[in-house]
Amino acid sequence: MSALKLQWKRGDLAAYFGLMTNNLTNLLTMMGLLIFVVGIPVEIVYGRIAPAFGLAVLLASISYAYFGIQLAKETGRSDVTALPSGPSAPSIFTVTFLVILPVYQQTQNAEFAIQIALVWCFVEAMILVGGSFLGETIRKMIPRTVLLSCLSGLGLLLLAMNPMLQAFEAPTVSFIVLLLIFINWFGKKPIFARIPTGLLLLVAGTALAWISGLQSPAAIKASMESFGFNPPGIHIDSFLNGLPHALPYLASAVPLGLANYIFDLENIESAHAAGDEYNTRKVMLANGISSTIGCFLGNPFPVTVYVGHAGWKAMGASIGYTLASGITMFIVPLFGLGAFMLAIIPMTAIVPILVFIGVVTANQVVRETPKVEVPVIFICLFPWIANWALTIVNGALGAAGTSGMKIGADVLASKGVYYQGLVHLGSGAPLASMLWGCIAIFAILDKPLRGAIAAAFGAFLVLFGIIHSPSVGFAKGTSMMFVYAYLMMAALFVLKHYLDSRNAEPVVADTPTTK
Repeated sequence: MSALKLQWKRGDLAAYFGLMTNNLTNLLTMMGLLIFVVGIPVEIVYGRIAPAFGLAVLLASISYAYFGIQLAKETGRSDVTALPSGPSAPSIFTVTFLVILPVYQQTQNAEFAIQIALVWCFVEAMILVGGSFLGETIRKMIPRTVLLSCLSGLGLLLLAMNPMLQAFEAPTVSFIVLLLIFINWFGKKPIFARIPTGLLLLVAGTALAWISGLQSPAAIKASMESFGFNPPGIHIDSFLNGLPHALPYLASAVPLGLANYIFDLENIESAHAAGDEYNTRKVMLANGISSTIGCFLGNPFPVTVYVGHAGWKAMGASIGYTLASGITMFIVPLFGLGAFMLAIIPMTAIVPILVFIGVVTANQVVRETPKVEVPVIFICLFPWIANWALTIVNGALGAAGTSGMKIGADVLASKGVYYQGLVHLGSGAPLASMLWGCIAIFAILDKPLRGAIAAAFGAFLVLFGIIHSPSVGFAKGTSMMFVYAYLMMAALFVLKHYLDSRNAEPVVADTPTTK
């Protein structure tokens, strides 16, 4: 503990509140989806899933804190920042809507639906465990610019964009918080420098929210109804019971497992670029093992390296913030405190911190990228933009009681909404972003054979519906059109290599001369 205390710095407070709030939001989102959308009984969600969910995050946080302490000891540095830990946010929606909801609707059996989801989570965890032995090799094969560019898209579109929209829903609170961030964290001369910026943001934002009438004592009273004691229990039997019946529902586990795998690679690379060189295998094993333990305790949602290492480091965070966040994520569901915390501290006071993390994450790739490779950054953003827009469009259409399929792509296109393009470009965004980044950078750097391999791999991913398709399946729908397109790109790369080889000047060996 004494070693750990030495790792808590002034910047850890702000980083703790930012990471904890983001994780807490995911926790509350998960519970809300299961209870109010799916219809899973409250006692299962509060009494079993949420505590195991929190414990899985805590285990990963403990691992990351340990890795950070070890790195500090090995290097003798005092500026080591631990990796941030959290649940896989895309997995929360995927496992809920693609596994738990359809199974529950078909069977009206909540226990059976959760059993199938536990198997799904186990498959995700095994992809991380198995992939941990290849992670370092793959991270070295994929150019840093591509990994960081993909992460910048994730940071801007999935982490920062929605908080920015939330900020503009309550400008009397968030604008001041944003300005304080600009002055104290981006600027050179902070205001109220003696007060930790994280504490300043929370105090100012909370005070403004209460003054503006955005928070109410009634919400605090209502939140107390969720209080209780919910220790996690062992539910290996649930996993084993679901094992024989899970195969038809595992199609989405493989592509999302690969996506989580890429998330981990990108975030580990981000930490390396920031100066904290963590062992890829150890980090992925920690995630896989933590997710597996959570699964055996009844949690169907995997954990991952969370986005934003460069941002937390820019805040001055060290090691304590990630452990403190993990402890909070365990205590909150253990005692049912989530709604109570958000009733006191408003989201509008905290979401600007996530905007900062997203911006710093994106800025890291700008600093690290050679000038000739800068176009790759923007090419990697396109799938993320499409994915975010597709989510917004589908959400809006769903709220109106319709869908893109019902309205028709032609009707939407006539209004300037290219829905089919959003579906194709936005589906499988993590892998599609990485793929197009590789294709672009190998074209720019004149490495046509590597570009051909990347394009051929793209054809393989499309063939099985892992990218550019709303659902997984072999040669489904319009997927073959994309398969042919990627193979054509691969052929052009091969042609480029052939032409370059022909045009290369022959090397003439020196021959001795006689006199």
